Amino acid sequence: MPGTMTAVRNGPPWVQATFEDALAKLPDGYVDGNFGNRSWGVTVKRSEEGKRIWLYGEELGGTDIVSFNLYRLAGPGSILKPCEMSSAKVIDFVLGFEASTKRVESRP
Repeated sequence: MPGTMTAVRNGPPWVQATFEDALAKLPDGYVDGNFGNRSWGVTVKRSEEGKRIWLYGEELGGTDIVSFNLYRLAGPGSILKPCEMSSAKVIDFVLGFEASTKRVESRP
């Protein structure tokens, strides 16, 4: 599938570690924040067993989106499955997104 990175570990090790660290810092549920000098709303859902992380983000007042699933493998590594976009876009977004300090419990 175009735009699918078969494993985050295919890149340099620091990319995988930095990406997964930044993703781990995002809270479950919905949060507002900024990326590229634009406002974004991001929802993160983690499976109970911790094997899957889903992220959907949309530019507030714009048309851009970011969406992916990250699957944890039984061994070391993860599989990143972007939704209709490049892995590079997903990685850049997660590394550059700055969540607001105010957490939103539910969207209106």
